[in-house]
Amino acid sequence: MKIDFNGPIAATREIYWVGYFDKKSNLHCNPYLIIDEPDIIFIDPGSIPHFPIVMRKVLELVNPEDITYIVAQHQDPDVCGNLAVVEDIIGHNELQIVAHSYCIRLIRHLGLRSKFYPVDKHDYFLALKSGRRLEFMFTPYLHSPGAIVTYDTKTKSLFTSDIFAAISANWSLFAEGDFLSVMDPYHQIYMPSNRILKQCMERFDKMDIERILPQHGSILEGEQIKLAIEHLKALPCGIDLFEEAFA
Repeated sequence: MKIDFNGPIAATREIYWVGYFDKKSNLHCNPYLIIDEPDIIFIDPGSIPHFPIVMRKVLELVNPEDITYIVAQHQDPDVCGNLAVVEDIIGHNELQIVAHSYCIRLIRHLGLRSKFYPVDKHDYFLALKSGRRLEFMFTPYLHSPGAIVTYDTKTKSLFTSDIFAAISANWSLFAEGDFLSVMDPYHQIYMPSNRILKQCMERFDKMDIERILPQHGSILEGEQIKLAIEHLKALPCGIDLFEEAFA
């Protein structure tokens, strides 16, 4: 089935991709909305260049003034470079920016007015008004010292930011074909070592996950999740490759 990337795309009944499909790029950014009224959560809202298209898709789904939380899983400009502009569009004083303290220390330099919600000061969870629970896992150095991932306990969906990211000229929003090898370049460039990556994969392996939604690359579901975890457990990356080069 052909997917229309011009509008928001549902991953579940309550989770939507609102990203920008750039035909000229091999690296696609994937912001997501969780609609759990009265709360609306905007995850990794993206960059300034992508802002007009991302916000148009958000507007097709919700009134931006109803967004209550923005989750910034790390501080890279492609993840949250548009935060100040998004904050202006949302335009209310109750908005909270959810991130790790190590990340907040850096993104506050974007000149934000909103209150921060440091996950490490709140036992790594956020309880929504409906009772739905978002849980956060600290994933340091993958690839930021303040990186986190977000687990939606209701749908068993794991938002992984740069983990499971892929670089591909033949991108698809939902993984298909050879979805494993296209993960290699990104992880080998941006992740510091297999030791750190493997430890993270072992933690994911113990979780009950039905889908993985990365900030780059493709959404993984079902058996794809186990295959991707096993693949990355064994992938040399970062300093491992330098050690091989200079051995």
